[in-house]
This record gives sequence, structure tokens and C-alpha cells, in this order.
Amino acid sequence: MVPIMGRRFTAVLISLVVFTCQWLMPAPAHAAMDVAKQVLIGADYSNKDLRGATFNLSNLREANLSGSDLRGASLYGAKLQDADLSGTDLREATLDAAVMTGTNLEDAVLEGAFAFNTRFSDVLITGADFTDVPMRGDQLKSLCAVADGTNSVTGRSTRESLGCA
Repeated sequence: MVPIMGRRFTAVLISLVVFTCQWLMPAPAHAAMDVAKQVLIGADYSNKDLRGATFNLSNLREANLSGSDLRGASLYGAKLQDADLSGTDLREATLDAAVMTGTNLEDAVLEGAFAFNTRFSDVLITGADFTDVPMRGDQLKSLCAVADGTNSVTGRSTRESLGCA
């Protein structure tokens, strides 16, 4: 039979070991962040792992998301005026109904993103890869008018990825 002090010591020791193990466990590779419907004007999310993050209907005007991993993220209806998304990985992201006016998409990878009702105006797209991105014809025409460069990650030309004639 273990004395009462021995049982308490054992219980405390077990609790301490469990707490320590939880504290030492690495965080998940990416925890999906949800900042929907937030005012994030000028926010700095550069060079972050934002896979699966939700920015639906958020105001990201002048935000810096350059170099970030936004694969599978949802930016539905986000306001991205003058935002920096250069070098971002936006593969399979939802960009539908987003407003991109003056947005920097240079060298971004948008392969497979959904952008059918996205409004692109005065965007910088040198080296951006738009492979398999559905968008309205009027938006495609305006992007083709300024498309140039080759994406440094995929090696695809911007004009080719848009299907420009």
C-alpha cells in the first residue's frame, strides 16, 4: 500500500509530465486562421504560413501578404486595394468577388484559384501564374493587355497562363 503522500506525489508528477509533454509538442504545421469580416488595413502578414486561412469580406487595403503561403485560403469578397501579394502562393484559393485595385500580384502563383467574379483593376501581374483560374471575359481581357513575364516558381509565362491570344 502506497502512503497518501506517495499518491499525491505520483499524481503531481504525472500531471507535470502530461503538461510538459503538451507544452513541448510542436504546433501543427498550419493552423487555419479565421479573420473574416475584419478591418485589417495595412496589416503585415508577409512571409507567413496562412494555408486555409479565412479572410472573407475583410478589408485588407494596403496589407502586406507578400511571400506568404495562402494555398486554399478564402478571400471571398475581400477588399485588396493597393495590397501587396507579390510572390504569394494562392493555389486553390477562393478569390471570388474580391476587389483588387492597384494590387501587386507580381510573381504570385494563382494556379487553380477561383476568381470568377473578382474585379482586377490597375493590378501588377508581371510573372504571375493564372493557370486554370476561371474569370470573366472582361477581366481576362484587361489582364491580357498588361500580362508579361514568367513566374519564377512554375516557369510559366503570365500571358500563356491566362490563355492570351
